[in-house]
Amino acid sequence: MKRIVVLGGGESGVGAALLAKEKGFEVFLSDAGNLKQDKKDVLSHADIPFEEGGHTEDRVLIADEVVKSPGIPDTAPLIRKLDTLRIPVIDELEFAARFTKGKLLAVTGTNGKTTTVKLFYHILQKANLDVGLAGNVGQSLARQILEGDRDYWVLEVSSFQLDRIYETRFHVAILLNITPDHLDRYNYEFDRYVDSKFRITKSQTEEDHFIYSADSKAVVDELQNRDLKAKQYSFSAMGYQEGLNAWLENEKLIININGELEMSIQELALQGKHNASNGMASGIASRILEIRKEIIRDSLSDFQNVEHRLEHVTTVSGVEYINDSKATNINSTWYALESMQSQTVWIVGGVDKGNDYSELLDLVKDRVKAIIALGKDNSRIHAAFDNVVPVIHDVTDMREAVGLAYRESRKGEAVLLSPACASFDLFESYEDRGNQFKEYVRAL
Repeated sequence: MKRIVVLGGGESGVGAALLAKEKGFEVFLSDAGNLKQDKKDVLSHADIPFEEGGHTEDRVLIADEVVKSPGIPDTAPLIRKLDTLRIPVIDELEFAARFTKGKLLAVTGTNGKTTTVKLFYHILQKANLDVGLAGNVGQSLARQILEGDRDYWVLEVSSFQLDRIYETRFHVAILLNITPDHLDRYNYEFDRYVDSKFRITKSQTEEDHFIYSADSKAVVDELQNRDLKAKQYSFSAMGYQEGLNAWLENEKLIININGELEMSIQELALQGKHNASNGMASGIASRILEIRKEIIRDSLSDFQNVEHRLEHVTTVSGVEYINDSKATNINSTWYALESMQSQTVWIVGGVDKGNDYSELLDLVKDRVKAIIALGKDNSRIHAAFDNVVPVIHDVTDMREAVGLAYRESRKGEAVLLSPACASFDLFESYEDRGNQFKEYVRAL
């Protein structure tokens, strides 16, 4: 009997363990940290042995195959040992994909993945296709396949997941953009990060489809070095150019595949050029699947935004409060500030991943009237903006941040939580950070 060892007891790990058990494998799950009680209950109920608080190497190194949590870096000593012993180490998506007959539709990119995935899923649901949503969002693919296979799976795929995907074939692959992020996982080499993102095309054939942004220099440059087998499609928010399949022109979004779909950008449920790009990517993918233009148009008009991504919370005394807690890097926050139409009090800060704030200077000069720096160490924020923004407050809890933002804002302005940083100095997660923001805003 084949021995499967699962490293990491989060959503993807537990899902992989359950699927492996169902398929008749000998399974063992090991987590270096503490497992949540609900995960332990699920594993115990399924009669899957597990350990927490550390890895017992003797039990891990006898595996025929290891399914690794994407959060565990390839440089971890145990992963290096497994690689040296040539024991296959794969991602949960790679394992789960073996057990579906459905077509895999994958989205990656530094920013916009979650919005695009949910928008694409929304369109396919509206078209009454048998479709599931998995990957880096919601329940794991493995657990959902266990509950029932689908004809189509829309997957959000991170670079960490792609690093351990070798044979999985994506019928449609969308690459939204590539900008520097998570470089600590790639030895601070941008080329390695780019290569990781392009792994989404690795097993594609002539019958598959690759959609990319013509606005992303890193993507366009890398395409010159690659001979991809899949059919290629591109989109741009910068206007028409030859060869594009979707573009913005004269305040209109145009998708040209099997006939032209045209709609005013004012009709889009999600505003801002970045969201128009997300709409074009999902629209192209939907036309490839022969979804009717009317369904795509309706879906782009009535889509409800992702929580914690430019989420309108409420308006208090004429001031709009916007929760963009999911913006954990500079590029995401650039998009948020670019979409602001009024003077803004900006709540920023957290665990800085080596941010270059200079990219935001022009937008900050133009749109930000005050900064609330929310973090244990705000020195880099001060270095970047002390001479740019007249008011900068330092805070270490969300209640104080919201209170100060309320006092600094006036009718017709906005308060934007878009941290450009990870959340782990003061919060459990970006969701916790966003939820606290919403709680204190609604209490004003």
